[in-house]
Amino acid sequence: MYSENIEELFERKKITPGNRILLEKGKKRYEGLLIPRINVGDPDIIVLKLDNGYNIGIKHEKGVDIKKLSKGRNIKFESSKKRIRKDDRKPTISILGSGGTIASRVDYNTGAVFPAFSPDDIMMSFPELKEIANVNSKKLFDLFSDDMTPEHWQIIAKDVAKEIKSKSDGIALMHGTDTMHYTAAALSFMLQNTPVPVILVGSQRSSDRGSSDNAMNLVCSAILAAESDIAEVGICMHANTSDDYCFFHQGTKVRKMHTSRRDTFRSINAKPFAKVWYEKRRVEIMRNDYRRRKDGKLKLDVKMNPRVGIIYNHPGMQPSYVERLSEFYDGIVIAATGLGHVSTNPRGDELAKSLVPGLKSLIESGIPVVFAPQTIYGRLNMNVYEAGRILTSIGVIGNGCDWTPETAMVKLMWVLGHTKDMNKVRAMMMKNLAGEISERTEVEEFLA
Repeated sequence: MYSENIEELFERKKITPGNRILLEKGKKRYEGLLIPRINVGDPDIIVLKLDNGYNIGIKHEKGVDIKKLSKGRNIKFESSKKRIRKDDRKPTISILGSGGTIASRVDYNTGAVFPAFSPDDIMMSFPELKEIANVNSKKLFDLFSDDMTPEHWQIIAKDVAKEIKSKSDGIALMHGTDTMHYTAAALSFMLQNTPVPVILVGSQRSSDRGSSDNAMNLVCSAILAAESDIAEVGICMHANTSDDYCFFHQGTKVRKMHTSRRDTFRSINAKPFAKVWYEKRRVEIMRNDYRRRKDGKLKLDVKMNPRVGIIYNHPGMQPSYVERLSEFYDGIVIAATGLGHVSTNPRGDELAKSLVPGLKSLIESGIPVVFAPQTIYGRLNMNVYEAGRILTSIGVIGNGCDWTPETAMVKLMWVLGHTKDMNKVRAMMMKNLAGEISERTEVEEFLA
């Protein structure tokens, strides 16, 4: 989709994808077929297929004039007519679509990229899948992952549960990468004791780019879904800058750590569950503390209170801001500095502003305040410094935990969906429910 302004311009001029148009920008003229754009990049870039076969993008800005020359050809996505036969000797996996750039097909006549969600289209786009498993697929949404909400997580969890109930051997959820780690954490709490792997997978680069990671990531996810005995919720994405293997990261211990690299996802304070070799089609186990297939019966629990926010502590944070958080949230996660600190001003410095009165007021009013390490790596230890001890004494939750701020936020949403009793909230938050609190943090996990 193009930006709203461009779509309105096209509507006024009766221009649709496939029309032959002329763009004039100063003394430069560009003539070609208008191509529909994919949902990545700048929506104000107009894409043309030139007569020489190349596609070009022109920024729509002041001074750019657009004219329709002719109707041209009709550009639309046509679902595959080829039917893929089921192979009863192979496992069957479910691929669910929630958006992102991973599920797409290129029309090489025009260069246009279209989403592909039917089983046959997916098999046509990723033919390696037929060597691994039969595929059932379903489109849930077509969202930028930044538009994902806790309500979407609940829908995803319910649909995953349906696929598990239908005897699927594993689930792959195609998802945008920006908030994938939030969804992975949410599903880790909602899908308890899953008997099959539930794998979130995405792509940093779209299928029209030579460096796209969509095929390798999805194929590695299919290998995990079909063949691995790891019955956990997690994320499967590129592990390095090469195209040799992916990591399968634990859903509550993973985070996006780079804006654009294909190996953006990292396991935090833990090793990945496994390494999945793309060419060798082999799963290499990296740790043994995972749930095995068929270990138990799935328990679906989607109760959640979305009124929880993450606040990053920073120098100069205003106490009045903290005091007003109750207007917006039923629970607060603070990404605290160091071992678990915010300004407490125990020495009475005239310039320092203590947040303790505001935090204490929130807690006493029934709003839990949870701390997580702003450093991402490492574990909170609020017993070391006076500031930490003061914060613990007023009821801040989190001492000794090594969860990420995002996982702590999702967990607090889930806990508050079950109880408002502060004692029960504290007990549930401090109990390791889905691997979010490591028993021990190894030094090498940071060095890696």
